[in-house]
Amino acid sequence: MSLDISLKIKDRNGEVHQVAAPTDMSMNLMEVIRSYELAEEGTIGVCGGMAMCASCQVYVINEVEGLPEMGDEEDAMLAEAFHVQDNSRLGCQIHIVPELDGLEVEIAPYP
Repeated sequence: MSLDISLKIKDRNGEVHQVAAPTDMSMNLMEVIRSYELAEEGTIGVCGGMAMCASCQVYVINEVEGLPEMGDEEDAMLAEAFHVQDNSRLGCQIHIVPELDGLEVEIAPYP
């Protein structure tokens, strides 16, 4: 059974998009942003979602129950990234699960 969750994503131009994200397709937040074309092609997911480039960095606006803790690879990549804030996460490391319903993020500037 397909279950879509609702996400709010602020793009790099400041426009807020309410999007539906499927929980049954093993997608991550970076892939959702790309599928809705919320960031210019070639400026997000440059490494293909391997936590190696930080081009999919987002700022988490609100904490939701299903947001996973940051892993070591993600933490290491953000330590070298530009525009990092306390609420920075890599979109490629946030997998779309039902518990993320209502998550709000802002796409970080691209270097």
